[in-house]
Amino acid sequence: MAIVTVGIDLAKNVFAVHGVDSSGNAVLIRPHVPRAKLLELIASLPPCLIGMEACSGAHHWVRQFATFGHSVRWMAPKFVAPYRLSGKRGKKIVSTVGNGHDFSCGRQFCLRVCGNQSSNSDHF
Repeated sequence: MAIVTVGIDLAKNVFAVHGVDSSGNAVLIRPHVPRAKLLELIASLPPCLIGMEACSGAHHWVRQFATFGHSVRWMAPKFVAPYRLSGKRGKKIVSTVGNGHDFSCGRQFCLRVCGNQSSNSDHF
């Protein structure tokens, strides 16, 4: 079956990716995807919903994923925290985000364009 939802655990160098079909069955499980291969993997997928934790780096990835026709939803970090194992991110978070849990919780995040995002960093 086709992948309808993908959860991605964002990190510095290695990402975890978990994709499920419309029945909720895990179709794509990649616990170690190098940064250089993430766009290649996402580009090979049919347009689907991608879930990830909202962070400053997520803006970059949302812009990249949108070019392939994917829609992205972000979870606020406070809603991701209950799924963390021992204070670390892991497969449990990715599978939870991949299954679409808590997408309805919290506020919606607005995508920042490159210029807006970089100008906000001047304030700190």
